Amino acid sequence: MVKIKFFGAARQVTGSMHLIEKNGFKLLLDCGMQQGKRKESFERNRNFPFNFLDINSIILSHAHIDHSGNIPTIVAQGYKGPVFSTYATKDLCELMLPDSAYVQLKDLEYVNKKRQKQGKNLFEPLYTIEQAQESLKQFEVKNIGEYFDILNEEIKAYFLNAGHILGSAMVILKIIDDGREIKVGFTGDLGRKQLPIIIDPDTMYNIDYLICESTYGGRDHKPIETALDKISFIINETYSKKGKIIIPVFTVERAQEILYVLNKLFINKKIPAMTVFVDSPLAKSVTDVFMKHSECFDPDMLELMANNNNPFYLELIKFTESVEESKAINDYDKPCIILSATGMCEAGRILHHLKNNIQDERNAILIVGYQAKETLGRKLVDGEKEVKIFGDVYKVNAGVFVIDEFSGHAGSKDLVSFIKKAKKDGRLKRVFLVHGEPEQQQILIDKLAKEKINNVIAPETGYEEKL
Repeated sequence: MVKIKFFGAARQVTGSMHLIEKNGFKLLLDCGMQQGKRKESFERNRNFPFNFLDINSIILSHAHIDHSGNIPTIVAQGYKGPVFSTYATKDLCELMLPDSAYVQLKDLEYVNKKRQKQGKNLFEPLYTIEQAQESLKQFEVKNIGEYFDILNEEIKAYFLNAGHILGSAMVILKIIDDGREIKVGFTGDLGRKQLPIIIDPDTMYNIDYLICESTYGGRDHKPIETALDKISFIINETYSKKGKIIIPVFTVERAQEILYVLNKLFINKKIPAMTVFVDSPLAKSVTDVFMKHSECFDPDMLELMANNNNPFYLELIKFTESVEESKAINDYDKPCIILSATGMCEAGRILHHLKNNIQDERNAILIVGYQAKETLGRKLVDGEKEVKIFGDVYKVNAGVFVIDEFSGHAGSKDLVSFIKKAKKDGRLKRVFLVHGEPEQQQILIDKLAKEKINNVIAPETGYEEKL
């Protein structure tokens, strides 16, 4: 008997974690960290809804922390099985998982100071930097399109290009159960066609069940080209006021995409020459990983590289690593562009840059990535006039501009098209929508119904179904 059970990213966008079970053998698709509202995330990341020692294998779709961030948690608690991923995903996790541990430690320093004053018990991090590094020993890397065994001949898997971030993969599972073949597809995070840098997503065919992301099930994205005009206008306006442009970025993909676009704007003289600070040691290291994996690049990026035009290492770009270098940016008195993490403004150096610049009306804040509910980034997007940073209230006087063309997630039309193609051969029995907020999922369900695709549900946390 084969069952599927949904534990994370069920009617929400973070904490991706789905369980496939065959006669007691348990395979986890992703092992992501819950992010967003601090108290809720804290509880969910510390209280797994299953015994992690029962898990036999993990398949990781990509390196983002909401998909990978709890791998060290269960390894630290005794998980001994393999973690299957692509080569680029492992290389990124070598950076991102220890960084996740570091961010937790810094975050808890602030939280525990308050708890100590209140006479409360102090919190421990989910895992240490050393435990994150130790978990990487259990990774087993596989090529795109290469079948590999999960459970002898009974469960096999292979990866397809997801087109979301460097190394991101969709998964096809081939399960033999009492002589019948069951094929399950898992999109992980499905990307978009014609985004900068990486290869477009593949298509899935010939599957029985599809676990499909639905982040933007109810809306579409404008073409990436429209973002260039918006960004150049905002930068030019801010430059004329002698202000700074603050861009919160995810260190993987979004930081590199913004550098790619800025390179294009500089070359075409659409914006004035100015210093671009990339204030994130992790972003620098991630960018170096990108350069190791040209097999993930699309034709346009390969052509740029062939012509010695590396968009990541322009003379105007200054990568800062030390705390002293980061602090020195505050004293920089010329117009500049500051890229810093984290992308949802929940931790990291971006909080210092927002604190120091958010009350100055000359400045601009560019939101170029998805902002989950309850995050500081979402509050800025929602137009709140005052926000809390490090416990203090700041007025939002700087301009806040949302540039959503960069989304690495498929839009509504892309998702409908993807699912229609998966359904085309008539084999698809059921679609499970995950990694989406309920209102987005319902719109997508309604759109699919118009295409006569009615076997679609958005499972709640804990939902189980026999396949």
